Amino acid sequence: MTVAPAIIRDKIPPLLPQFPSNPRTLLLQKCKSVGDLRQIHGHIIKTGSSLHHSTAENLLECSALLIPSAMDYALKLFDEMPQPHTEAFNIMIRAFILTRSPINAVYLFLRMLAASINPDKHTFSCILKACSRLNSLEIGKQVHAYAVKCGLGCEEFVLNSLIHMYASCGDVGNGRNLFDKMPERGIVTWNAMFAGYFKVESWPEVVALFRDMLMLGAEFDEVTLITVLTACGRLGILDLGQWIEGYVQENGLKRNQNLVTSLVDMYAKCGQVDRARNLFDEMVLRDVVAWSAMISGYSQWNRCREALELFHDMQRAGVEPNEVTMVSVLSSCAVLGALETGKWVHSYVRRKQLKMTVNLGTALVDFYAKCGFILNALETFAKIPQKNAWSWTVIIQGLASNGQGEEALMFFSLMLEADFQPNYLTFIAVLSACSHTGLVDEGKRFFHSMSCIYGIEPRIEHYGIMVDIFGRSGMIQEAYNFVIEMPIKPNAIIWRTLLASCKIHKNVEIGEESLKQLVKLEPRHSGDYILLSNIYALAGRLDDALTLRNQMKEKGIKKTPGCSSIEVDGVIHEFFAEDSAHPQSMEIYDKVDEMMIRIKEAGYLPDIAEARLDAEEDEKEVSVSHHSEKLAIAFGLIRSPPRAAIRVSKNLRVCRDCHLATKLISKVYEREIVVRDRNRFHHFKDGSCSCNDYW
Repeated sequence: MTVAPAIIRDKIPPLLPQFPSNPRTLLLQKCKSVGDLRQIHGHIIKTGSSLHHSTAENLLECSALLIPSAMDYALKLFDEMPQPHTEAFNIMIRAFILTRSPINAVYLFLRMLAASINPDKHTFSCILKACSRLNSLEIGKQVHAYAVKCGLGCEEFVLNSLIHMYASCGDVGNGRNLFDKMPERGIVTWNAMFAGYFKVESWPEVVALFRDMLMLGAEFDEVTLITVLTACGRLGILDLGQWIEGYVQENGLKRNQNLVTSLVDMYAKCGQVDRARNLFDEMVLRDVVAWSAMISGYSQWNRCREALELFHDMQRAGVEPNEVTMVSVLSSCAVLGALETGKWVHSYVRRKQLKMTVNLGTALVDFYAKCGFILNALETFAKIPQKNAWSWTVIIQGLASNGQGEEALMFFSLMLEADFQPNYLTFIAVLSACSHTGLVDEGKRFFHSMSCIYGIEPRIEHYGIMVDIFGRSGMIQEAYNFVIEMPIKPNAIIWRTLLASCKIHKNVEIGEESLKQLVKLEPRHSGDYILLSNIYALAGRLDDALTLRNQMKEKGIKKTPGCSSIEVDGVIHEFFAEDSAHPQSMEIYDKVDEMMIRIKEAGYLPDIAEARLDAEEDEKEVSVSHHSEKLAIAFGLIRSPPRAAIRVSKNLRVCRDCHLATKLISKVYEREIVVRDRNRFHHFKDGSCSCNDYW
């Protein structure tokens, strides 16, 4: 049997073998190249020392493990050995593993057995590591059986490798059985078990195992703590993470950069972002993992501005971002609509020829979709080499949010044809597509198919979208009946969705009932009072509207102010209704006045029902013209070149007047205007909107 050729030439870590202390060995240790090896090899042959196994194995170990470019030379030396001993096989098996060629290690092990050379505990340890790298449980089990046959199955050295192999190959149960049967467990054994749970992301088992460790008084090290901190972050177990931080401080372990980075990550994932930042700022050296952990923490807890600010600090520090960094940054860009930063990330990915992994590709698709660039999202989606259910869900949701509901449903069909099983998130996207497009019958069909066909029990989110589907289409009574007949108790979002539909269709009676239920669940949510107040106003019941607003004041409930933002030259500018805080506010208001004159000439009639209730009659038109999105659009017209698209994000739903005005602004100024409100995207162009006035 011959060994497959070495195919990987990665740099081998400088592991120094334990040679005997003699001049020839010292000379071997100083070899830096294949040329040096050849000279010494020639000298050994001349002196006849090559006949000694120890000398031949020293030469073999030097060529296989010390000189990265000498693997082929090592193979030649090995093949020329008349009767290689176990140690020689161990050297070559270990070398193949170090050069990331575990399959060749397995081939050599089989050759060893065919030559009737007895493996030792080091052989089994190395070959089990090869099985782990290959993720081959089948071969690993055969090696385990042979180790038992050789009487080495109970060797601690071999047992540790077996536990690691089983855990790495996903058979954590077998690994744990071996672990539990060991009479004595050293720190290597414990860490092997932790590593197994880590690989399969069994975070509760990691925490439980560490608590067992503490109870038994077993020794642990920094590697153990890093694994446990990761589990604490995933599970949100703050108290144990804090205990570990105390231990780290008491035992002077803060010099370990990886350990402190794990503390940063744990605190960030547990919501203690400021504590994480304090630890991060105290670090003398910060690698890409530390920067990524902190940026990810900000992104996870929706502190997206801070995430991007820290990313810019990272760039100034000259630290190259990795995939984790990119995904977190893109997520923050998607939330903020920070188009330029997100585009830079994509440009960086292309420039550095980074692999388009499913996580990175999906993050890019999500970013483009949430910034209203649905064509870019589709192009990026097509370039993801290996998609998963989440990739399909993101593109379906993106199409739905950008007014392309029918295309979203087409992609759902393509997802099924590609043999991807939809999950509950997929159906949120699918039902959203039906909601935004007014497809009531299709929505009902998909909702019922969840449990009947796919075995997915609808969650509260799915019921909420069904209420929205009925409500948007004007079927307010059907929506109300659906809420009453729900098998699970309606939450505030369900009733709020119904209340919003009542505003669209001016249904006072069900609107009042919705608020009555909402007050029981979330009595201080300002938006609910505002919605019913607007319903009263639209129905001509201004006294009732003012009474409701006064009740809000008496209860100390403050209205969430509408805020619109726009990115210009990489800087995000925010505007509030009737705001004068911006340094260019005078110029902006002049532009708003110009806008109003020009769109009135195109047929615009202000909807003063959307004005502040406390505005005087002669002030209502001005009040409506100074809504936050109009100020942002005016600023965009001032600061962007002619015909350039204007992109605005708003924290609340776009009102009817701003929707009408923006349609006409897009026509008069010949601009594409993309507005992302709380629920969806509106693509305004040539006087029309992608939502077809259905939002």
